[in-house]
Amino acid sequence: MNIHEYQAKALLKEFGAPVSRGVPIFSADEARAAAEELGGPVWVVKSQIHAGGRGKGRFKEADSGEQGGVRLARSVDDVATYAAQMLGKTLVTHQTGPAGKVVNRLYIEDGSDIADEFYLSALVDRETSRIAFVVSTEGGMDIEAVAAETPEKIVTFSVDPATGFMPHHGRAIASALKLSGDPAKQVAKLGALLFKAFNDKDMSLLEINPLIRTKDDRIVCLDAKVGFDSNALGRHADILDLRDLTEEDDKEIEASKHDLSYIALDGTIGCMVNGAGLAMATMDIIKLYGEEPANFLDVGGGASKEKVTAAFKIITADDNVKGILINIFGGIMRCDVIAEGVVAAVKEVGLQVPLVVRLEGTNVDKGKAIIDGSGLNVISADDLDDAAQKIVKAVREAA
Repeated sequence: MNIHEYQAKALLKEFGAPVSRGVPIFSADEARAAAEELGGPVWVVKSQIHAGGRGKGRFKEADSGEQGGVRLARSVDDVATYAAQMLGKTLVTHQTGPAGKVVNRLYIEDGSDIADEFYLSALVDRETSRIAFVVSTEGGMDIEAVAAETPEKIVTFSVDPATGFMPHHGRAIASALKLSGDPAKQVAKLGALLFKAFNDKDMSLLEINPLIRTKDDRIVCLDAKVGFDSNALGRHADILDLRDLTEEDDKEIEASKHDLSYIALDGTIGCMVNGAGLAMATMDIIKLYGEEPANFLDVGGGASKEKVTAAFKIITADDNVKGILINIFGGIMRCDVIAEGVVAAVKEVGLQVPLVVRLEGTNVDKGKAIIDGSGLNVISADDLDDAAQKIVKAVREAA
């Protein structure tokens, strides 16, 4: 689960992180009061969406002004004008895709006198099973671009959970950022509290880009991006309360209600699979035969008839879906349960696109019998390769 910048900063401030003063607003009428509260003389008006590249992004609407999703204001009137131009408009960045995201809230923040910009993040390193820090002097830039063009400017190290964050880790961050004196002490202290926040709140990503040194030698988190391990939200009610459903795909929200692992994609072939690895293989083979998957959907190993029915409804709710491939290898999951769920869903919502079903494993004969006896227009497949070829052919013929 992701949260907005202003929420992330409020959370980090609870742990002692240095952040600029700011006020979130939800309507243009609140902008002037927020600017007056902060006092100026310089403010930054920031679009709040779950995507990076806001500053370089552009709004679709012609009345949104010519600047991006992060704007510098030098008067209260400018703050009010920018707020009116940005709220309710669709911001397109390199991370939103061409559809963009609607800006429903803004963050009005004090301006900063920047001397240097840095990059600092913490994330879970799956290779070492530790929290790793990624540090670079190239702040304010896309870290992927830095990694591709100047990888020597990125320093990475992991923290042993047996010791936790130690003084030498703080010195490593300061050294990587080429800081000395008081700024070095500040950034070392910041590293320790970010590590604590990461652990205490079960984060999956904590990114400060940019982390700045001001001209009076203060270290400040000028931006903050935080993601949480969804599996741990049950013990963090305060974090769950920060969830902004307007930033999430409606189908993904519905899937979460049924404990389904679902991610919407841009393709035309909907997939229902049990097991993350098999789901990835199914998506890969669809691409191999020249089409694109419309989603990742793992119904899990112990799905019920009701869960399968819900999954099918979610797939068919996607207008981009031109065909559906159901690929089930029954271990714990029984093929007859899948078949019953598919039949129930089709009878309830109808079937307007080609459907290919490949079943194998536990109770496969019962599952096939249920499908065959349903009277539905379903294409059977013997194996995954056969299933992929059949759904791709059916989609192309129906186009």
